[in-house]
Amino acid sequence: MLTYGSVCSGIEAASVAWEPLGWRPAFFSEIEAFPSAVLAHHYGSNLPGEPLSKNGVPNHGDFTKIPGDAGPVDLLVGGTPCQSFSVAGKRLGLDDPRGNLALEYVRLAKRLGARWVVWENVPGVFSSADGRDFADFLGFLAGRRIGVPRGGWQNAGIVAGIPGSYGLAWRVLDAQYVRVDGYPRAVPQRRRRVFVVGYSGDWRRAAAILFEPEGMQGNPAPLSDRAFNCFDTGIGSLDRSSKDNVIWVGNAFRLASSREIERAFGFPDDYTNITHATKVKRYDALGNSMAVPVMRWIGQRIDLMERLVCEGRI
Repeated sequence: MLTYGSVCSGIEAASVAWEPLGWRPAFFSEIEAFPSAVLAHHYGSNLPGEPLSKNGVPNHGDFTKIPGDAGPVDLLVGGTPCQSFSVAGKRLGLDDPRGNLALEYVRLAKRLGARWVVWENVPGVFSSADGRDFADFLGFLAGRRIGVPRGGWQNAGIVAGIPGSYGLAWRVLDAQYVRVDGYPRAVPQRRRRVFVVGYSGDWRRAAAILFEPEGMQGNPAPLSDRAFNCFDTGIGSLDRSSKDNVIWVGNAFRLASSREIERAFGFPDDYTNITHATKVKRYDALGNSMAVPVMRWIGQRIDLMERLVCEGRI
């Protein structure tokens, strides 16, 4: 059983994905009011500014202030703010305090002694500052200088780290193509995100997580009337660029319900339907979330690797 810490936790797609694996969250870190209330509802977490919960999963709020004695943890997961890297934003990258949180994430992983790291962000991170921001992030994790590849960053790759740092693999995954236990038909949503997996001292274990073919069939995702979201510019009908949450029914679009958006991300029905919830709050919280099936696929790969190591098979 792995113990993990979660930063920029949101509504905890990671915990929903990894609960069937028997993994245990050591802490969350979320500062926004509504996502924190969702965590309090499901996990007994404290709200930001309150004393850390002793009967539930503690929510540390600002993760840059989490001390080393909050660990050790086996794994640190987080999707640090993407606005500074998104093509829809100002593209300030690591010069933006939100982008700089990516480096704070690395500092925390090392402070807690995490063997594994799992980090998520938008593909715009590849081109931020002409690719240098992603190079700096990888270099900070790997403990060495990383240059921008000629021709720019590709959708997948590996980096070997120095002793005492992380060996890394990254890959762009799209939620609509991920089929995994509990989600045999994937989710009807186009959501491309960069995932970086690191393992302390060994890039080969990180690469084995993201580059195994199981669960990535490459077939178009089945569309249904469950939900379809437009959080990313251009997602929707080939010619639609709205960021509204819409669904195609019959021969027309309509606004999707909160429950339908939950299904599009792989959450249980009404997961965000807590006291004082509004449609806008639920939409916003879901729109900032990771997709549960993708996180389960990554978690299953890590869980298998851990078992193989324990059994002495690798």
